[in-house]
Amino acid sequence: QLQLVESGGGLVQPGGSLRLSCAASGFRFNDYAIVWFRQVPGKEREGISCVSTSGGRTNYADSVNGRFTISRDNAKNTAYLQMNNLKPEDTAVYYCAADLAVADICVMVLRHPGERFWGQGTQVTVSS
Repeated sequence: QLQLVESGGGLVQPGGSLRLSCAASGFRFNDYAIVWFRQVPGKEREGISCVSTSGGRTNYADSVNGRFTISRDNAKNTAYLQMNNLKPEDTAVYYCAADLAVADICVMVLRHPGERFWGQGTQVTVSS
């Protein structure tokens, strides 16, 4: 059965770093763009970064641009989100989504028009 599992969250101090992983199984990972979202209680889920199927194209929300780096290793069926210079406002549950792609591009849309798989989320807390 298909699986999309986030890991790597935890508690870090402001200015610290974390690397999140999104491990996929049960589907053709190479055919799916990966989008990272985050959500805090009472607010809509927010797209923060995405990477195209080949890894050749990436996009970032203004709130994380320059601090976060998205990547993928198709041989390992895993995508990553390297988070540096973390701020308290980065505190959220982080989710990855796999979006079936028709081209080597990605978009950070909450509602994907095609097939999408969601992970279960991992908590990131940035606090001193």
